[in-house]
Amino acid sequence: MAADADALAKQLENHPELRAIFQHERELREREHAQFTARIAELEQERDRLRASHERLRQELELFKRRLFIAKAERVDTRQLELEYAQKLRELDQLAGTLGIGEESTADGDDTPASDGKPRGKRKGNRGTGRRDLRSLPLEEERVEIADPHLEALVAEGKVMRHGFEETCKLAYKRGGKRRLVIARVRYKTVDAAGNADVITTALPDQMLPGAIAAPSLVANIIMENIGKGMPLFRIEDASARDGVALDRGSLSRWKKTVGDRLGETVVAAMRQHALATAFCIATDATGICVQPIPNDRSRQPCKKGHFLVQIADRDHILFDYLERETSAAVYTRFRGFSGYVQADAKSVFDLLFAGESALKNSPHGVEHDGAERVEVGCWYHARRRFWEAAVAKNAIAREGLVRISRIFELDASWKRKPPAEIKQLRDAHLRPHVEAFFSWIDQHRPEFSGQRGLVRTALEYAHNQRLALQSFFADGRLVLSNNWAERAIKPIATGRKAWLFCGSDDHARSTAALFSLVGSARLHGIDAEEYLRCLIRLVPLWPPERMLELSPLFWARTRDRLDPAALAAEFGPIQVPALPLETG
Repeated sequence: MAADADALAKQLENHPELRAIFQHERELREREHAQFTARIAELEQERDRLRASHERLRQELELFKRRLFIAKAERVDTRQLELEYAQKLRELDQLAGTLGIGEESTADGDDTPASDGKPRGKRKGNRGTGRRDLRSLPLEEERVEIADPHLEALVAEGKVMRHGFEETCKLAYKRGGKRRLVIARVRYKTVDAAGNADVITTALPDQMLPGAIAAPSLVANIIMENIGKGMPLFRIEDASARDGVALDRGSLSRWKKTVGDRLGETVVAAMRQHALATAFCIATDATGICVQPIPNDRSRQPCKKGHFLVQIADRDHILFDYLERETSAAVYTRFRGFSGYVQADAKSVFDLLFAGESALKNSPHGVEHDGAERVEVGCWYHARRRFWEAAVAKNAIAREGLVRISRIFELDASWKRKPPAEIKQLRDAHLRPHVEAFFSWIDQHRPEFSGQRGLVRTALEYAHNQRLALQSFFADGRLVLSNNWAERAIKPIATGRKAWLFCGSDDHARSTAALFSLVGSARLHGIDAEEYLRCLIRLVPLWPPERMLELSPLFWARTRDRLDPAALAAEFGPIQVPALPLETG
C-alpha cells in the first residue's frame, strides 16, 4: 500500500494536470463531507427540538385529559408520593428537626391538612345513626293523618280502638313567599276657629326606593337571588310570574342599581376607608367579566371585558371594585394610602404596588407615589399548581417539587391554632430549613431546563422568580402561605357569570361590585346576608352619613343590639338612631 502511494505521488509530480485534477477532487470531497456533517448536525438539532416539542405536547395532553375526564381539582395520590420520596422527606425532617411532627399533628386533629396541603376529613368512627330529627328545625308544621278505611269502620262499630300514631317527618315546600304590604298612614282632621276643616296625613320616613312598588324585603330577596345565588334577572322575572306577580326585569335592574349605588357611596365607602387605614394584610385577586357597551348609533356591538378586583382586609372586610381596564395604575389607585402587607399572585399588574418612589418617577404608568410602603407576600398554592400540572405528566422533578411543597403546607398547618408569636418561632426553627432546601433544590435543577420550554421549566422559573415573596410569611405569624381567601371570594363571580353572562353597563358593574362587597362581608362574619341587606335598605336613609361604618358587617352585630328589634323588623316606619356613635376604632 505504501509503495502504491509513493508511485502515485511520483506520477502526480511528473504530471501537473493530474495533480490539479486530484487536488480538485479532494477539495470537492472535503466540501461534501463538511456539508454532510453540517446537515447531520442540523437534523440532530431538529430531532431534539421535535422530541422536546413532543414531550411538551404529551405533558399538555396528559394535563388536559386529567382535567377533562378525571377532575379539575389539583389532587394527587399523596400516599404514593410519600412512598416514592420517603427517604428524601426523612432527610429534610431530620435537617429541620421536625421528624415525626407531621404524624403527631394528624393523629388527633380532624382538620389538619394532609400532605397535599388540603385538610383531612374527619375520621369515620362517629357516624350518625338513623335519620335526622326534623322536629328540631324551626319550621312551620303541617300535619297529615293517614287512616285505614276498613279499620276506621271497625272503630265506629266499637270493635277496634285507636292506639296513637306512628309519626315520621319529611321536608315540604310551599310556594308563595311574596305578600301584600299595606302602608296605612294616619290621617288627622283639624277644624280652626272659623270652622274651616283641614286634613293632615302622616308623612312617610325617608326611603331608598320611594317610588318603587317593592318593599325592602323584596329588594333584598332579589339582590340575594342575583348576587348571592347567581340567578339572572330574567329567571327571577319568570319565577315571579309563576307566583302570580308580574315584575319586569327592567324594574329589577333599576332597583338593584339604585340600592347598589347608594350602599356603595355610603357603607362600602366607609368599609374601604377603614380597611386601608387599619388593615395589617390585604389579600387581593381579580377576575374578568363581560360588560355590555352602550353604542351611540344604536348598533349592536359585542360585550367588552372588565374586571372585578377583590380586597380582603384582615378577615374584616371583603371589598370588590370594578375596573374598566385591569392596569397597574388602576390597581395602584385602589391601594393608595395603604401601608402593610399585600398578598397576591405573580400577576404583573400588582408589581407597581411594591415599587419605590424613584421607580414610579421613571415608569410609563403616570402614577405618583403615595408615600406608603407595601410588602409583597407570595402564594405557595400558585407555586404548587405549576408543579402539579407538570406532575400529572409523570415528571419526576415535578413530583419531587410537589412533595416538598406539600410537606411545607403540612407542617405550617399543624401550628395554625397557636398564637402568632409562637407560630413565627416555630416557622423560623423548623419550617425555614425546609423552604431553604426547596430553593436550593430549585437552583440545582434550573440549569437542566434553561434552554427548554415546558411545564417543568415554568414551575421552576415561577418559584425562582417569586423567591423573596414566597418567603415573606416568615416576617409575622399572622401571615399565611396562600392567597386562597381571595380565590374563594371571587368564586361566586366566576360561577355566577355563567348564568347572568354580563353586566348591563360600567355603572351597573360598579353597583354590582358594591353589592358583592356587602354579601361577601356578611357571609364572612356569619350574618344572614338577605336580612342584613333588608336592614340596610331601611337604615341607610335614616342614618347619619358620618357614621356609616357602624352599619358594616364588621360592626353590625353590635349596632343591631342597640336598635329596637320591633322597629327594625318593620318594613317601614321611624327608627330611633342611637345618639352616641359606636366605638369602631
